[in-house]
Amino acid sequence: QVRLVESGGGLVQAGGSLRLSCAASGSIASVPAMGWYRQAPGKQRELVATITSGGVTNYADSAKGRFTISKDSAKNTGYLQMNSLKPEDTGVYYCNAFVTSWAFSPRDYWGQGTQVTVSS
Repeated sequence: QVRLVESGGGLVQAGGSLRLSCAASGSIASVPAMGWYRQAPGKQRELVATITSGGVTNYADSAKGRFTISKDSAKNTGYLQMNSLKPEDTGVYYCNAFVTSWAFSPRDYWGQGTQVTVSS
């Protein structure tokens, strides 16, 4: 069993910053890839950023230049540094991790989500 726990969300004014964390725990051998997705009210969940074990990153156009994704493999923890936040960044942010284990087949896991609200 694997559990992802996100933290770091909250209320911030436009132009401010937040740092989200996603800690993976359980029967983990490795976490080759992690990603952040967000879901705004009334909208579908969308990709924000992803990172592989080799450090290859991918960002949504809306996140480029403002957000930075990183991963600490030793801690099985991922981060999303969000700067210059805009009201349209508001939503629930979900962590996704592709996990390998000695106990079960590799698969994706999702966290419970953390709310980010950016006021204008």
